[in-house]
Amino acid sequence: MTFDRVPIVEAALDDALASLPEGVVRVAPDGPLRAGTTLTAAHAIALFEDQVLSRAIDVAARELKKSNRSFYTIGSAGHENNAVLGALLRVTDPAFLHYRSGALMMARARQVPGTTPAFDTLLGIVASAEDPIAQGRHKVWGSRPLWVPPQTSTIASHVPKATGLAFSLARARRMGVAPELPADTIVMASFGDASTNHATALAGINTARYASRLGLPCPILFVCEDNGTGISVPTPEGWVAETFGTLPHLDYVLADGELDEVWDVAEKVIEHVRRTRQPGFLHLPTVRLWGHAGSDAEHAYRDMAEIAATEARDPLVRNARRLVELGAATAADLQAIVRDTRERVLRAAEEAARRPRLTTTAEVTAPLAPYHADRVARRAAAGASVDREALFGGQLPELATTPNARTLAGNLNAALADELARRPELLLFGEDVGRKGGVYNVTNGLQRRFGAARVFDTLLDETSILGIAQGAGHVGLLPVPEIQYLAYLHNALDQLRGEAASLQFFSSGQFRNPMVVRVAGLAYQKGFGGHFHNDNSIGALRDIPGLIVAVPARGDDAARMLRGAVAMAAEDGRVIVFLEPIALYHEKDLHADGDGGWLASYPPPPSVLLPGEAGIYGSEASDLLIVSYANGLRLSLQAARRLRDEHGIAARILDLRWLNPLPVEAIRHHAAACGAVLVVDECRATGGGIADAVIADLVEHGATAGPLRSVRAVDSFVPLGTSTSAVLVGTDQIVAAAMASVRTTAGAGA
Repeated sequence: MTFDRVPIVEAALDDALASLPEGVVRVAPDGPLRAGTTLTAAHAIALFEDQVLSRAIDVAARELKKSNRSFYTIGSAGHENNAVLGALLRVTDPAFLHYRSGALMMARARQVPGTTPAFDTLLGIVASAEDPIAQGRHKVWGSRPLWVPPQTSTIASHVPKATGLAFSLARARRMGVAPELPADTIVMASFGDASTNHATALAGINTARYASRLGLPCPILFVCEDNGTGISVPTPEGWVAETFGTLPHLDYVLADGELDEVWDVAEKVIEHVRRTRQPGFLHLPTVRLWGHAGSDAEHAYRDMAEIAATEARDPLVRNARRLVELGAATAADLQAIVRDTRERVLRAAEEAARRPRLTTTAEVTAPLAPYHADRVARRAAAGASVDREALFGGQLPELATTPNARTLAGNLNAALADELARRPELLLFGEDVGRKGGVYNVTNGLQRRFGAARVFDTLLDETSILGIAQGAGHVGLLPVPEIQYLAYLHNALDQLRGEAASLQFFSSGQFRNPMVVRVAGLAYQKGFGGHFHNDNSIGALRDIPGLIVAVPARGDDAARMLRGAVAMAAEDGRVIVFLEPIALYHEKDLHADGDGGWLASYPPPPSVLLPGEAGIYGSEASDLLIVSYANGLRLSLQAARRLRDEHGIAARILDLRWLNPLPVEAIRHHAAACGAVLVVDECRATGGGIADAVIADLVEHGATAGPLRSVRAVDSFVPLGTSTSAVLVGTDQIVAAAMASVRTTAGAGA
């Protein structure tokens, strides 16, 4: 008995076509397939051809795999009725697709003359550099002309950003940022039945319903392609209908039956979403042929009777019978379509396999992290001409009567106001940022000045907040979402890792979702402790390719760095995490109560800081370089005074400011000028911060001959209350480590 079911299913299709009654064509090409439907005979035949084309691509992928010429075999076989959606939705309806969307893509491409969807798909399957969307970086469904942003096979993680785009359409128009899409555009997101259980799918659907409940437009069509199986795990019968069939603020419909019946239901729900601007849910039963992928040994978890019963429900066979039965085509017509399509795809597959692939690091990473420093600097300085004096009520923050009198939070508030005024496309949103003005008062008054369309509160869900940001970025807005605490970001980290930061990489720069994610975080917060409000680990952020991580310590730096971050997002489409140290928001003093040493003046536009620009404190002639950031900078400055006054040691301090990418050139330069280097890392010892990377870079580049040491937080969650001093870095530790480093240097010199 064979377990290669591809030839068996292909032969069954041929036998079914051969056994169909000859019949005659009774329906004119432009005539409805039957009474009561808008599906014409010509459209029905086109759908069948697109379905056969998708099936032939699946076969070709497996054949190429046998000779090690392809790298992707997750097919669409059994899901071909999604072609109906490809035909009914417009190419100006953005589509975020399930990975079994072959027929849908073939039908959608039919709307754009000159496209070659089959060959394009095959180029992706063989990882060719000529693949027009990902250029061989991954096999994805995506196309700029077809408005299909690429999705990888991550489970349902694209649903929140699809909802975010639908939510942002009307808002963009209200703000005067005209998207390229028509006013009645809707968004579609498709996924499998198993994916409906994933938190990201539920978050996206819940957010759409939440918006609808508030009376906000959110025109999105969720499509569940239900084949009853998640790889090897069966979905309970009726689960999808039970879960979504009676939810308020979600129009659920089931599209089961013959091809024309599926067409009618899909057409109706699409029209409903387009007209009402409210979310819909299309439940599309399908079958899964040939296992999950080419490597899936389906017979290991399904018996042959079950496999054969599934194959007997092949939608191509059923649709062929329907077309002949209703007189839209003859069996010979359909046989010719199948024969010609198979031959055409096999020829295209052979040609695709000969096309070049990416070979160098530069080729692979080219779209990952675009950065044009000169253009970004110009963008930071540019902006709409605004009356800043009127904006700030006649009291410009940089002209305060008392110089150096503003906190970090105060300068961030002023900088956000300046950016909102200069950039009409900028949005500021998150939990409590609107009427309340933020938990730490950073966004105070901004909603009153700029309106609820631009500064608004969201539901309490970090996944949805980042999904809204991604969707907004897709339509030309510049989102600045806030995550209330760093610990909360981990609930939604894949929205940055798997989705936002990867979009330009997998679309070769054709799609982008710029954003500056403001995150309140790090430790040392007094009076409101515990791990979830004192998270001292940024390792997971620094691990995301292409993500910029900015961490200001002082108010003047914060304003300049925010300006630079917004400019990078606007110019190069970058995703930036702007991590704001909670403990320093309202700090005023440095060395003693009342000294005002941590206050600063406000630097007005166009003053800016960009990656690579580190902050330097201390004399040129130094015994020691201390490298730190955020709270560590303040502690290091305190330690430096003690080292000078009590021990006669001169320390130069480098504030990293940018934790990804690190300002390695500046670090190497100053390390070479100072004998010893001490890294003060307020994050956890085991890869939670930056000490490992700084020391490794200095060693690998031979940047200093002196000793290298680090002071890091204990590898522990941050406890509540005064016990934090037992696990966090303190000035005593910094002083002790600095003295040990200098003694080592002196000993080596002797």
